[in-house]
Amino acid sequence: MIRFFLLFCLVGVVSAQLSSTFYAKTCPNALSTIKAQVVSAVNNEPRMGASLLRLHFHDCFVQAILLDDTSSFTGEKTAGPNANSIRGFDVIDTIKSKVESLCPGVVSCADILAVAARDSVVALGGQSWTVQLGRRDSTTASLSSANSDLPAPTSSLSSLISSFSNKGFTTKELVALSGSHTIGQAKCSSFRARIYNDTNIDSSFATSLQANCPSTGGDNNLSPLDTTSSTTFDNAYFKNLKSQKGLLHSDQELFNGGSTDSQVNAYSSNPASFKTDFANAMIKMGNLSPLTGSSGQIRTNCRKTN
Repeated sequence: MIRFFLLFCLVGVVSAQLSSTFYAKTCPNALSTIKAQVVSAVNNEPRMGASLLRLHFHDCFVQAILLDDTSSFTGEKTAGPNANSIRGFDVIDTIKSKVESLCPGVVSCADILAVAARDSVVALGGQSWTVQLGRRDSTTASLSSANSDLPAPTSSLSSLISSFSNKGFTTKELVALSGSHTIGQAKCSSFRARIYNDTNIDSSFATSLQANCPSTGGDNNLSPLDTTSSTTFDNAYFKNLKSQKGLLHSDQELFNGGSTDSQVNAYSSNPASFKTDFANAMIKMGNLSPLTGSSGQIRTNCRKTN
């Protein structure tokens, strides 16, 4: 469920301290090392691409998804949108270990997530973009913010628009970023109400989902967010919405007689424009007031502060 995501840290102006060549001299093999590990992980399990993209979204939307709980704060991993569903930590640990062996204390976990998200999209057929680098890592996390700031799978269109607007995104960018649901899977508990109660859902689609998502029990049973091509980054997600085959209630809200219908129509007929707009929205997301300079730290272990 990738939409419970978004935003690199805090809303604000673009930081002039970020640069695509930030590690060119201090860790020249960082990006190739990250890419190799992402490609390996995605080849081993295509779903991992969506999981790594979702990690970046959630880390950005709140504060620090990678941090474990400590005596001084409760981390974000057990927040409602994350509990028993957020994954990919082991892959990030492996990447961090390899990068640390090359350049100790240089590359942040936040930058690793940003690059891994881009490389995951590319590995599954999406368009590449230039990741600006130089982020530093947060030293704390916020369970309450994760619970309050991450959009729920039951969100209405107005709620989604408001949530994204609060982070500085246009409605068009909301639709583009929601297209990340062209990959990945969701738990039964996140779409049960939709397939049993919603009326704006294809009846045969709902019936087929009910076989794996009973009205009670089976909360963790998985179904693809994109019923057509869940391991390929394409525009099928938008075509599914036009057929009332959005898995989540919040997905189908984007095509339900509201203000975003026209954009869904546009992306369903023009995959190139979707991929370009998605890439540009990801660039914008990555440039919104990250920690830089002397703020934060470069974690040695992404799961805990130094």
